[in-house]
Amino acid sequence: MKNFVKVGTILASMLYTNAQAQDSAYDSLPTENGIAAIVESTIITHEELRKDLAPLVPQLQRKARTNQEFQEMLSELQHDVLMNLIDRVLIMKEFQEKFVSKGYQMPRSFVENRFDDVLINEFNNDRAKFLDYLKGQGYNMREYRQKLREEVIVQIMLSQQRRSRSILSPAKIEDYYQENRNRFYQEERVHLKLIRLAPYASENLDLLMQTAKKIIEQLESGQEFEELAKKYSQDTRKDRGGDWGWINRSDIRDELSGVAFSLNQGGHSEPIQVKNDLFILKIEDRKDAGVQPLRDVRDQIEGILASQMAREESDKWLESLREKAFIKFYL
Repeated sequence: MKNFVKVGTILASMLYTNAQAQDSAYDSLPTENGIAAIVESTIITHEELRKDLAPLVPQLQRKARTNQEFQEMLSELQHDVLMNLIDRVLIMKEFQEKFVSKGYQMPRSFVENRFDDVLINEFNNDRAKFLDYLKGQGYNMREYRQKLREEVIVQIMLSQQRRSRSILSPAKIEDYYQENRNRFYQEERVHLKLIRLAPYASENLDLLMQTAKKIIEQLESGQEFEELAKKYSQDTRKDRGGDWGWINRSDIRDELSGVAFSLNQGGHSEPIQVKNDLFILKIEDRKDAGVQPLRDVRDQIEGILASQMAREESDKWLESLREKAFIKFYL
């Protein structure tokens, strides 16, 4: 543990002095393939630790006020990341023994669905941006998909430790709601779907407006917004029928939010010009500002309480795995 603190301190000093340069922060992390820990027969290298640690460093740089504070935060983070890697090895071993050895094979669709979610939600469906991220983190596609597979397996195994929600009494849910009412205040929100039309190189705005008016006519004749979005929209959510989910006013630009929040539930807008693009909005549903009633947040509270209980169960389970395993630290 002494060596661990020493390495963390050296890294912190190097990173903090370059706090304004994110790339140099990444470059300063350990890159040699030395051993960070051994778990059973599996070696965790410095390179594996660096890959998981590097994306978290900029947040520390923003939070730390002094070099000493940054050193302490980095040392703690490095320890947490290494423990997560150790737990992942133990969970994968448990999965192998309990499921794979008995013939279970996890469907490939689990990983593919996870990959699609990451690409859409974290990279706005921009594959070039995603590939730049992989390059920056030192992953190739095969390694990244393996990492996603392990994440899915970890989620499956942790879910096995979850207690049934049936043991959550109505009184416990009511108590949590009354003690945390402010937590359930929400701004006015709308469930937004949209179609975005952008001009091609030689297309002028008049031609684009003709397409927009054609879409409006099809909507008014009863065609589904989702199908028209899939057909016409040039937005990253077109494959989801233009669905952007629940949003607040501040989530979208002013030219669109004013129209969106003035529409009735189920209504759609006329074409809205924003620079060279045209937008057609639909409001699937809406919620007024205020503290949500218990009936609307009961499932959310059950989830919170169940998650708390699940964390307690998972912590106990992980601790039992660690106690049975051979673990040796080299940091």
